[in-house]
Amino acid sequence: MRKILVAGNWKMHGSIAMTEELVNGILAGIDDDDFADIAVFPAYPYLGQVDALARGSKLLWGAQDVNANTQGAHTGEVDCSMLLDFGCSMVLVGHSERRSSHADTDALVAAKFSAAVAAGLVPVLCVGETLDEHEDGRTMEVINRQLDAVLDSSGIAGFANAILAYEPVWAIGTGRTASPAQAQEIHANIRTKFAAMNDTISDEMRILYGGSVNGSNAAELFTQADIDGGLIGGAALKSEDFLAIYDAARR
Repeated sequence: MRKILVAGNWKMHGSIAMTEELVNGILAGIDDDDFADIAVFPAYPYLGQVDALARGSKLLWGAQDVNANTQGAHTGEVDCSMLLDFGCSMVLVGHSERRSSHADTDALVAAKFSAAVAAGLVPVLCVGETLDEHEDGRTMEVINRQLDAVLDSSGIAGFANAILAYEPVWAIGTGRTASPAQAQEIHANIRTKFAAMNDTISDEMRILYGGSVNGSNAAELFTQADIDGGLIGGAALKSEDFLAIYDAARR
């Protein structure tokens, strides 16, 4: 399956200089062998700059979040049509920081997912468990709850062009990483869940791993049967760190 590397959920990092250096560095370091899609997810203020730097290249870009409504009285928010204006083709929904720090409930994540699909954006749906949930053996219970909320809203058809990202919250920015075998088990369970509803969607769905991926562990993670790429945060804030992961994915 064609892999995808999301180079930088940049979180609340960025500047004009950083964006130029990072995007140009990535563009200079990727080649045309077409083995993977590459995407960046900057903070909102830099979407126009990324559009200008990357338009016409193989680089894709998207936003870190979106409002489920269509325009209207939602001060401080951004809707899907605005993202499309800046060349976005993708958008993150349900990132763990949105769920934990901004009260994004399962129902709200489902509404954002549905809005993205309706607008023609590719939603990158993030699911994953906290440390307490992980240690209690509730990983799949939590993931199933998060997925079922979206399935109830958008149906299996809504996932035809979606991407999933398994991000164990306990491994984000902590230096801890699920072992390749652990990550593969969760990815396989997710794919099996979808296979029970639609074999084609399950087979074609790309499921990313997002939890302290770096140049040292990427190769082993990406050789797992059901891991189709990475949602990369801290290791994608510098182009050389991201390109180390890119090179590992090619092996």
